[in-house]
Amino acid sequence: MSAPGRRALVVGGGLAGITAALALAAQGRRVTLLETRPRLGGLAFSFRRESAVGELTVDNGQHVYLRCCTAYQGLLDRIGGAQLAPVQRRLDVPVVDAERGVLGRLTRSALPVPLHLAGGLARYPHLTLGERAGVARAALALGRLDPADPALDELSFADWLRARRQSPASIAGLWDLVGVATLNARAEDVSLGLAAKVFRTGLLSRPAAADIGVPMVPLGTLHDELAGAALDRAGVRTLLTTRARALRTAPGGGWRLAISTRPGQGDGHRPDQELDADIVVLAVPQQAAHRLLPPGSLPDADRLLRIDSAPILNVHVIYDRPVLRLPFVAAVNSPIQWVFDRTGPAGLNALPAARHGQYLVISQSAVTEEIQQPAEVLRKRYLPALSRLLPRAAEARLLDFFVTRERTATFAPTPGVGRLRPGPVTGVPGLFLAGAWTATGWPATMEGAVRSGLAAARAAAEGESTAHRPAKEPV
Repeated sequence: MSAPGRRALVVGGGLAGITAALALAAQGRRVTLLETRPRLGGLAFSFRRESAVGELTVDNGQHVYLRCCTAYQGLLDRIGGAQLAPVQRRLDVPVVDAERGVLGRLTRSALPVPLHLAGGLARYPHLTLGERAGVARAALALGRLDPADPALDELSFADWLRARRQSPASIAGLWDLVGVATLNARAEDVSLGLAAKVFRTGLLSRPAAADIGVPMVPLGTLHDELAGAALDRAGVRTLLTTRARALRTAPGGGWRLAISTRPGQGDGHRPDQELDADIVVLAVPQQAAHRLLPPGSLPDADRLLRIDSAPILNVHVIYDRPVLRLPFVAAVNSPIQWVFDRTGPAGLNALPAARHGQYLVISQSAVTEEIQQPAEVLRKRYLPALSRLLPRAAEARLLDFFVTRERTATFAPTPGVGRLRPGPVTGVPGLFLAGAWTATGWPATMEGAVRSGLAAARAAAEGESTAHRPAKEPV
């Protein structure tokens, strides 16, 4: 028999679950991690695809992080992947106006906050002089807000911007340029509290906070291979293709989780195994957590079902020659938001049919309507737009075009979502929640997911400490 509180189950093998499992193992617990899919990584993963030029390693979506994402960087350090996802030396975001063919850059200096952004903003060509001054005033006002203030959660970021006389061009050319990529929603649909968190932390906390980190290897290398090896080293037992079916209290205390370990097993039938544990962390999407939560776990548990999801679309384009000479570029006055060069990580240049080619990914957030459109419709929309944005693309030969979709990529950061997000602690002992949708204070990012896993493990340790604390002697 293991000591009380020493057995832990983590349901979900995304970043939140991986982090929770590693942290629980570091506390000396015997940890079992369950994941429905045949790989780790959650919604930040890679897969092999047989394309028109040969087999490629494809990320399901483009993921980046910022230097201020300290928890995610801690996970990378823990699994040995920090050097494979380097952070740029200093913030530099190329931004092209597709209508005018003008290239500008969002940059920062080493001056103290907020002066570190002044030079870059003064030279930003996509806004007028008056609009740039207005952005600076709004940024200073945003820096004075408290993202944790519940009142901000009920307000729209767009209403706040308009009240500070931000023009449509300022919103589209700067606020949404950053906000859509980090929040997966436009200012109209964003809680002011979450917007304040993003801009205060990323742009106004310290000069280097917004420097961008881009994985130079497939996401699967980081979040599946390296993470899986780190779990093995930590003594975590990992069960893939394993579905959690039902959670209930075990006789004598603790928890009993019914699982199915074979595809299709348990659908309308009895599960094929049960696991016992003293601690359970549900690191799954909010709908799955709602299904597994026993009665009494949360006040108004149905509120989890009111946390909406938002999609992300990625358009993959392979040309026979390089058409983008930068690692990535953002766009204004274009249907395209961001374009990334993924030639190296995908293994394109190792294929004889495309050894001189380039593999680009168009990353599109806040695309509620387009997520449903067929690939041919998207092809007719994005290939001409890409040629306008990158003139060399008009001269190149297209080798392949395909689309990946994540219909529930993130939770929707709408006004009022903050009051729906629970913390890691439930109303029943030994049961905890993790996931980017929980109350981390962050939007649905890799950083938020990792922070949620740490919070769940920390809450488990604190709960055990409280449970075993000697009672005070009566006076």
